Amino acid sequence: MTAQGHLLFSVTCALLAHKVELTPALAEGSLWHIVPMALASALLPDLDHPQSLLGRQLPWISGPLSRLFGHRGFTHSLLAVGLGIWGLAQFQVSGPLSGVMKDALIVGYLSHLLGDWLTPMGIPLLWPWRRRFRLPGLPLKSGGGYEKAFCLLTLALAGYWVHGNGGLGAF
Repeated sequence: MTAQGHLLFSVTCALLAHKVELTPALAEGSLWHIVPMALASALLPDLDHPQSLLGRQLPWISGPLSRLFGHRGFTHSLLAVGLGIWGLAQFQVSGPLSGVMKDALIVGYLSHLLGDWLTPMGIPLLWPWRRRFRLPGLPLKSGGGYEKAFCLLTLALAGYWVHGNGGLGAF
């Protein structure tokens, strides 16, 4: 999935996580806080690719990650998610937004993995085991019109489901 696709899909996942009340913090949080945090972490897994949007901005991190693990390696695994959750738990942020921000960052990261799971290349979910997991049946080819249409359609459907006729007042 492209950076644009990951960003659109992270908003979709943030809306859905809020609507289904994935965690108490996401259920009670404002989408004005949830969506930016999900967007902030949606591109993090591609930090292992020096030519990715984030990789070009942070080459001193991207280069070593790429050499150590390759693209769609460790950063696209449940181990990375677990380490990220553990790392977020180490920060003691006070205030009502702390849980919302942490949970939304996790949703954004997971949205990236879900998006790449939909592609033919798949992801090594159980890294260091190299087996790649992908959606059987109808894989989503990265880039192009099909990906953009998929991301926009899922975003529109999620937005309608979350807000219906409420518009932006539901934020």
